[in-house]
Amino acid sequence: MLIKTDISPIVFPYPEAPAPGTLKEVAPGVLWARFDLPFRLNHVNVYLIEDGDGWMVVDTGIGLDSAKETWEQLFAGPLRGRKLTGVVATHFHPDHVGLVGWLTERFDIPLHMPRTEFLTSLALQHRAFAINRPFYEEHGLGQDVTDLVVTNGHHYLQLMTGLPTQFFQLAMGGRIMIGGRRFDIVTGGGHAPEQAMLYCVEENIFFSADQVLTKISPNISVQPMEPDADPLGQYLASLAQLRDIVSEDALVLPGHHVPFSGLHVRASELAAHHAERCARISDACRTEPRSATDLVPVVFTREMDPHQMGFAFSEVVAHVNCMRNRGELVQFRDADGILRMRSV
Repeated sequence: MLIKTDISPIVFPYPEAPAPGTLKEVAPGVLWARFDLPFRLNHVNVYLIEDGDGWMVVDTGIGLDSAKETWEQLFAGPLRGRKLTGVVATHFHPDHVGLVGWLTERFDIPLHMPRTEFLTSLALQHRAFAINRPFYEEHGLGQDVTDLVVTNGHHYLQLMTGLPTQFFQLAMGGRIMIGGRRFDIVTGGGHAPEQAMLYCVEENIFFSADQVLTKISPNISVQPMEPDADPLGQYLASLAQLRDIVSEDALVLPGHHVPFSGLHVRASELAAHHAERCARISDACRTEPRSATDLVPVVFTREMDPHQMGFAFSEVVAHVNCMRNRGELVQFRDADGILRMRSV
């Protein structure tokens, strides 16, 4: 959802994305590639930063043969004769980290990744998602839908080619040198526990990963393993922090959609978007107590497949938990064992 402003300073210098298997230069020594995804959000951006006689990769694409084929087109075409020097993986989601194992092994190159993201990815590759069933059921999701979510709905989390046995940690306040350029490391929670972003102050280039996207809000979800977490509170704090750290006119290179400038306005739009969702939930819970399942159609009006339903349900719980922490909702368990919310 894009919330319009009367006079928007958001500028899109590269409105046309590169076709899969091709590259587009978006700054000196910075290349943009696009990889297809088999989901409603049907693509992910991958970037390459010139690094001596090779390229440092920022994110990899999903762990599917189709993504490998796109890489092979690049290796045979515009990247022919140039090596990869390393991989920066911004966060654990498989559309960004799915081919880490394949690329690092093929080129014998290091992985740079936040520790929490590395460990989360490692854990999810070996997790039996059926154990999440009580989380969904106590929030009112019926057995049939729960069956779909804990099977088909989470299959994408395991679309991975593995991880190397070692990695180099990216941490808030640190830096990484790539091809003589200094990139400050910024991390933020919400969409992922410790998502990494890179900011080259000298050249005013900001790799925002999925934390700030051009046209949509990233998914902000509560995970069953941490049912009372407040990722939305973390995300809103991260947006405020980015406005303090990153210049308004920086070239923003996001994980999806097209590059833009106007970060501060876009961050404000995203914060307003979530405030509007919280207002809908508050209004609904004022008329009668609601479970998270009851609130899904309040927030999301379109029909959804199991993959989308899993995201939507967990995002509603994220808004509920944030509002509970702010004292706007009270949660209680009804006679049937379902958790319900009431507006304060």
